[in-house]
Amino acid sequence: MHLRLIVPPDRSERVLDGLVADPGVSCVTRVPGAAHRPAGDLIECDVTREATSDVLVRLKAEGLYDDGSVALTSVDSAPSRNAQAAEKAAPGAPDDAVIWDVVVDQAYNEAGGSWVYYVFLTLATMIASVAVVTDSSILVVGAMVVGPEFGVVAALAVGLFLRKGGLTKRSLMLLVKGFVLAIVLTAIAALLARAVGWVDASDVTAARPLTGFIWRPDRWSAVVAVLAGSAGVLSQTAGRGNALVGVFISVTTVPAAGDLALSVALWAPHQIGGSAAQLGINLAGMTAAGVVTLLLQRVIWRSYLRVKQVRGVAGPLRGRSESGQS
Repeated sequence: MHLRLIVPPDRSERVLDGLVADPGVSCVTRVPGAAHRPAGDLIECDVTREATSDVLVRLKAEGLYDDGSVALTSVDSAPSRNAQAAEKAAPGAPDDAVIWDVVVDQAYNEAGGSWVYYVFLTLATMIASVAVVTDSSILVVGAMVVGPEFGVVAALAVGLFLRKGGLTKRSLMLLVKGFVLAIVLTAIAALLARAVGWVDASDVTAARPLTGFIWRPDRWSAVVAVLAGSAGVLSQTAGRGNALVGVFISVTTVPAAGDLALSVALWAPHQIGGSAAQLGINLAGMTAAGVVTLLLQRVIWRSYLRVKQVRGVAGPLRGRSESGQS
């Protein structure tokens, strides 16, 4: 991770000395007086993922979150010998470390909501409704990929796990409002399509060998939701965002919303309950799995550090705190 810091002049030397002394930090530079808003010295460095949370704890204690600035970006490659030495000195593997401040910041961003979120969720639900009418598995996958809801589900899991009531409430409300709006607009579109003779109730109630599973949840629906939730949260905390695509095409939240909208608009009452259950099972399963995954990551990482300290391997890290993991 690359850190760009703006440090008040009265704390600059102390912060700089702490970074230079940390074996998990490399490529430390300082430009005195370079920053103007907020005013201070510009300090930049590269930090291994395993050391980042502990470095951030110290920076927060120095008041940089309030009086200065802290910005993090991911470094795709650092082939220099200095960077390799820092990585070797840090405990564990990069993917095993959770940078909690980044996770929380991303969660608040996801829970913020925007018109783009509502538009994407509505478009995905409408694509899913067309998939139901045409019995197209390809369109089901397309709707899953377009749907933006997993980021909000992950934010809900973070809020529940860290007991952040504000984040939990915002995430839950965004999920509810997003799906209600998407389902209502899709139902209106279905009514318009029925008015011009494009669809009728038989398009929903007829045998659908490729998409009938959407409104018929079973035990495997819960299993897939749990597995996808774990994989999604793990990919986000480990910085493996490319794995999220696999999560998107694993869960049937958006397809269930599309089926539900059609069932209401064209009145297929025997499918309304099944579609709603499928949607609820997937959202609840992913959220619960996310919370458990975060808990396991914290427990495993703390246990690993404790073993290293007992064995004396983590001696150079004696100044670090575990509070960044809480």
